[in-house]
Amino acid sequence: MSDLSLRNTVLEALEFQPDINAANIGVAVDNGVVTLSGHVSSFAQKISAEKIVKSVKGVRAVAEEIQVRLDKGAGTADDVIANRVLNILNWSSDLPEGDIKVVVENGWVALEGEVDWQYQREAAERAVFKLSGVVGVKNRLTLRPRADVGDIQRRIEEALKRSAELDAKQIHVKVDGDVVRLDGKVHLWSQRRLAERAAWSVPGVREVNDHLLLA
Repeated sequence: MSDLSLRNTVLEALEFQPDINAANIGVAVDNGVVTLSGHVSSFAQKISAEKIVKSVKGVRAVAEEIQVRLDKGAGTADDVIANRVLNILNWSSDLPEGDIKVVVENGWVALEGEVDWQYQREAAERAVFKLSGVVGVKNRLTLRPRADVGDIQRRIEEALKRSAELDAKQIHVKVDGDVVRLDGKVHLWSQRRLAERAAWSVPGVREVNDHLLLA
């Protein structure tokens, strides 16, 4: 697919999404690398735009330069945002109460502390980015180390083989302590995400470095 065709496809995908105002989003494509520019009225729209573009076939990488410009009257004081964030985190059944610290500055929310699982890091971020007044989220949550991690590499490789959407033979796993590196090739961006999730699903993994190539 040519860059021009890919750009048109990306624009159509953005315009088709009802929760995004694509009028102020610019799209440039260079050798399959998509650069998003312009502005949206909420952080949720920014995240949604990035997710949609990554799902488009032919997109090799995304450079995300969209700014969040809140509508007039939509801005909220940092202390109000902080209280809302704490409340929504405490209400979530997926998250341990009291383990996550929140810092808010100029609408940017920083999440700090330790959780047990990667899905909890993701759940905390998802809970926050849709709140009114939030212009960005810095997820600084780390995973607690575990003493009995077992054979991490074997368990990740087994998880990859169980996925019907992945060709496990094309993915190479290297483990150094609690850090995992993924090398090899996949065909779609969504397959990279599946491989990452398979690695994060194994207890004891603190960091996953994804070096998978789209081919």
